[in-house]
Amino acid sequence: MDKKILILDIDGTLVNEKKEITPKTYEAIMNIQDMGHIVVLASGRPYPGMKQFIKKLEMDKKGGYAIAFNGGMIVECKTGKPVIEKCIPNRYAKPLYEYALQNDLGMVTYKDDMVITGTKMDNDMQYEARLNHMPLKRVKDFLSFVNYDMIKCLMTAEPSEKAPRCEQELKAMFSPELNVFRSEPYFIEITTNGVDKSTTIPELLKLLDIPREKSICCGDGFNDVTMVKYGGVGVAMGNAQQIVKDNADYITGSCEEDGLVEVIERFIL
Repeated sequence: MDKKILILDIDGTLVNEKKEITPKTYEAIMNIQDMGHIVVLASGRPYPGMKQFIKKLEMDKKGGYAIAFNGGMIVECKTGKPVIEKCIPNRYAKPLYEYALQNDLGMVTYKDDMVITGTKMDNDMQYEARLNHMPLKRVKDFLSFVNYDMIKCLMTAEPSEKAPRCEQELKAMFSPELNVFRSEPYFIEITTNGVDKSTTIPELLKLLDIPREKSICCGDGFNDVTMVKYGGVGVAMGNAQQIVKDNADYITGSCEEDGLVEVIERFIL
């Protein structure tokens, strides 16, 4: 069999607006896994926020992988253990936190199965916690609590003007040591240097001894651009941001239209 690896963003790609995998998409993904193809979920979500979809698709039984935190961690679904972790050195916690306070941004990071903040809570970080089925905890002394290397830091900001401005300021302050980008118009994500989906995928392909040409990478958001550009076939969903479509080899239907079924039929089956 000509084994392929299908690498999927979650929100807006695998799941629809209701955060559900449609029956046709579910059936198609289960079918290719039964045939021996590999499915990988690649998301900005923390690993605990991906577990519900891993379980739904039985990736823990069928040999799938999860790329969490936008590439900061690769987890083997069968064992639930990381095979790769890339963290922000703890010395950056203070200047990042101070920037968030000075600019009235929300800021969260992650600890075990919790979302942690030291700033005032806002709707965007509460959404992040709900989305991932993780409790949001506000700590009094953020810097004393976060005495570890963060895999990812997430800042929240008004999307039309503030988020783009702060994204560029953070890049100027911390590049190239840290990677700063937006996954959603209102989310500014920070990882350590060189971490995004496209830099982590080659490491997974090497681990699995699968050539790049056998990879199909599907996404819709700003943080999927590099992954879509990297894939043997780069696919933009019909609902994708225009920049994703501009960098894709193929544009499929939207997540509401079972666009992944079209991808699976054309490029795998």
